[in-house]
Amino acid sequence: MITLSIIGCKNDNATPKTEIEVLSPPFFWEASNMYFLLTDRFYNGNPNNDIQFERTKETAVLRGFEGGDLKGIQQKIEEGYFTDLGINAIWFTPIVEQIHDAVDEGTGVTYAYHGYWTKDWTALDPSFGTTEDLQSLIEAAHNKGIRIVMDIVLNHTGPVTDKDPFWGENWARKNPICKFSTYNNTTECNLVDNLPDILSESDKEVELPPTLVKKWKKEGRYEQEVKELDIYFKENSLAKTPRNYIIKWLTDYIREFGIDAFRVDTTKHVDEGSWLALRDQADKAFTIFKENNPEKVLDNTPFFMFGEVYNYSINSGRIYDFGDKKVDYYAHGFDNLINFQFKYDAQGDYESLFSKYASINDTIFKGKSFLNYATSHDDGQPFDKKRLTPMETGTKLILTTGISQVYYGDESARNLTIEGANGDATLRSFMNWDDLKTPETLEILSHWQKLGRFRRNHPSIGAGKHKMLSQSPYIFQRSFNKNEYSDQVIIGLDLPLGSKSIEMNDAFAKAKKVTDAYSGTTVTVTNGKVNLNTPYTIILLEISEY
Repeated sequence: MITLSIIGCKNDNATPKTEIEVLSPPFFWEASNMYFLLTDRFYNGNPNNDIQFERTKETAVLRGFEGGDLKGIQQKIEEGYFTDLGINAIWFTPIVEQIHDAVDEGTGVTYAYHGYWTKDWTALDPSFGTTEDLQSLIEAAHNKGIRIVMDIVLNHTGPVTDKDPFWGENWARKNPICKFSTYNNTTECNLVDNLPDILSESDKEVELPPTLVKKWKKEGRYEQEVKELDIYFKENSLAKTPRNYIIKWLTDYIREFGIDAFRVDTTKHVDEGSWLALRDQADKAFTIFKENNPEKVLDNTPFFMFGEVYNYSINSGRIYDFGDKKVDYYAHGFDNLINFQFKYDAQGDYESLFSKYASINDTIFKGKSFLNYATSHDDGQPFDKKRLTPMETGTKLILTTGISQVYYGDESARNLTIEGANGDATLRSFMNWDDLKTPETLEILSHWQKLGRFRRNHPSIGAGKHKMLSQSPYIFQRSFNKNEYSDQVIIGLDLPLGSKSIEMNDAFAKAKKVTDAYSGTTVTVTNGKVNLNTPYTIILLEISEY
């Protein structure tokens, strides 16, 4: 159980106490601090599963399997790596069984190490681990108060190879290639050549694809899978359409393992009706899991679903414009969309960034949210590609309103310019664990840890109202109230080293002592002010005594 000093009380009308109760804050998705990693590139917990399905071809740089797996993620969870970093949600790339062969699409021989080339939604890829590994990881995460986000793909299968046959024309289309200029030529098309697009919009009932039938019979589970499908379709009164099959297979991971959230890949390339159908079944599956596993339920937080609508910006509000059609994905099953705008806004000053995002959140996204990132696995123009300002990156990302997505290695300045790596491969090197032995990297990591823990402990940072208290020196307040829970913090940036005098705002009017979570210094409030002497230019203030 995470413990911290809560600012405020569960009930604002409660009798004030001299000492702040030591409690864990309630979890709010909109205020979460999320870690995103490539399953294959984070940590190798089981070297025995590194080579599967004879995937032994020589690949281009960073385009083969490198050994990361679910066991590795769990090991780092249990070691407290994520807890120390203030992470309360982990999103990892898809772990379902990938195509067995490699392809060459102009960037060199490539295997499906990234997880986005599905061969079978009903099985995990043994290179990533087993279902037992997944169950164990989820339990380990939940024991630490960390939610698990499963990355899912409904839009397409993996490329067709000699080992990975086409699913058939009743299931998918081989052309045309998307042109991205209208709604239809963005949703009913292949993203790239040889990436068959699922007929998600089809209402036509279909039989299982022959390639899947053959595979399941070889594995001795055909009858069981068909039996489960028949029960599912009957109980939910659903037609046997391509999207409904896949929705069943995806939501099985919620029903059986208690996955807390979905990150939805290629959201804008699928008709929005499919996302409503997915969300409906995901919510039902989450309810079933909780009913069947009451001892594993963390709290009453609903299932969460956020989407990758490529190039979506919060400047557009809740709407994505295809040119000939506008879609509100928030009205079609989504709680949140990934904001591709942050890296541009983060080029400016702190107050412009913080006030803009807090204002948009307050006026447009009530009950919904957005996710910010500085770096990702497929954005070739990250905020700080050369890792020149890793501490500034952390300050801006972690302290901005919205979910903060920490990309693996952001906190350790992992190299994003790998010699010989083409395209997005350069963003996907193995986690730089050895660098954490150097003083320079440890200093960067410590900065991210302090900010991350403060954010995790104070939902006001990610979801609260923002108020600038002083422009020079720059000091601001965040306050948050929801479900009878309240939280307030005061933060100062670019302050002088050494002695600092800070005036308390009304939110801290009754405080007797406050703690600077960045330096660990606790001081007494005198005449509405606190005086601190720390070797840092940042303060993170929380009330430690009334």
